[in-house]
Amino acid sequence: MVAILSPSKSIRNSFCYNENKVKEGVATLIHAENYPKNLADMTENMRLEMLQKLAAQNPNAKVNSMHVTLNFDPLEQFSTEKMVEIACVYMDKVGFGNQPYLVYQHFDAGHPHLHLVTTNVEAGGTLIDLHHLGIRKSEPARKKIEIDFGLVKAEDQPKHDYKLKPACSAKVIYGRTDSRRAIHNVLTALLDSYNYGSLNELNALLGQYNVRADEGSEGSRVFKNGGLLYRILDECGNPVGVPIKASAFYNKPTLKNLEKKFLKGAVTKQQYKTRVKNTIDLALRKPGMDSLNKLMDALQSSGIHTVLRQNKDGIIYGITYVDHKSKSIFNGREIGTNYSAKGILDRFLPKQIPAPSLLNGKEKPLPTNPANVPNPPAEKGFGVSSSTPSQDNPASLLQELMEPEHGVDYIPYHLSGKKKKKKKRKINNN
Repeated sequence: MVAILSPSKSIRNSFCYNENKVKEGVATLIHAENYPKNLADMTENMRLEMLQKLAAQNPNAKVNSMHVTLNFDPLEQFSTEKMVEIACVYMDKVGFGNQPYLVYQHFDAGHPHLHLVTTNVEAGGTLIDLHHLGIRKSEPARKKIEIDFGLVKAEDQPKHDYKLKPACSAKVIYGRTDSRRAIHNVLTALLDSYNYGSLNELNALLGQYNVRADEGSEGSRVFKNGGLLYRILDECGNPVGVPIKASAFYNKPTLKNLEKKFLKGAVTKQQYKTRVKNTIDLALRKPGMDSLNKLMDALQSSGIHTVLRQNKDGIIYGITYVDHKSKSIFNGREIGTNYSAKGILDRFLPKQIPAPSLLNGKEKPLPTNPANVPNPPAEKGFGVSSSTPSQDNPASLLQELMEPEHGVDYIPYHLSGKKKKKKKRKINNN
């Protein structure tokens, strides 16, 4: 038997992950321990509220959820009763025997396995110590259970990838699965895992999974009422299917609730700004870094996904960096003007051609690139570049060479003019 412990800061995420598996028909809820009612007499909300109310007794806890998977050898096909017995013995030995917890049996892998969902907050607000829980308690419990139940020992099993997979391991594809469930899986995995300070920054992340949060146009009823819709996008970024209200999801990702995350994320992500800035600087200093596409590829290899915001004419007016390593999202101008869309484009565009700029919310289109235009001067923080006169225009070069140099007007006193003659002192011989 192999036991995997996954502490987290969201009971709802762990709970909804398993409940969605049940709805998809690839899992079954087989047991509820230490609940006041029998499993058959409880609704989905009742099961979740029991865990949430207990976790709320310690609002300062950074981690309030424990998600455990117990994985068995493919040849070990046990009855439901034996699966429940093993789960209960394990939870008792690792210190969660008195906690309310749910046991799900999953059927979406090549080996039998259980998912256990509970909270590490005890009645009264005391926290169960999770420090080195795997080494201190889980490993001894696993080995004892293997002996007591005659299980195949973990050391004797061939190596498998038992790692708990994220709820959204792939992009949402319209029509492949239920739209609401597919969007919910993405939101469950991402909303509490990343630091973002605005809806645009959140959409830069969601867009990678073909999902977008939409406030509606300014004159729409959704916008006036402060509502939010979630849409599935096609590969071109266009919305497809029917939008779903935020209030229709379990975790209630409404605009009002997201605004609380914006405030918190805007502060938390600041500690990772330097990493993103330095990564961009290093990418820009690489030899041959002469285009925006090359920069985006270099950042992608460092774990930073670059999202360009464009208008209907394809003019780039904004840039957002999604750092998957620090799980933080930054608007380019937030890092610095040199990292905004204009700052980045100015590096790759000739100096005669202005980069796209915003004027009263409207973008100035880029003219076509004329031939033989010198490189732009270097910008602070982006290395060194030089500007030289065109070799293909001898007339302009000759004119430049024939122009007189312009000296400075000020000359230090000790370098100017002739020295004053000293007056001879007359010697009085009288």
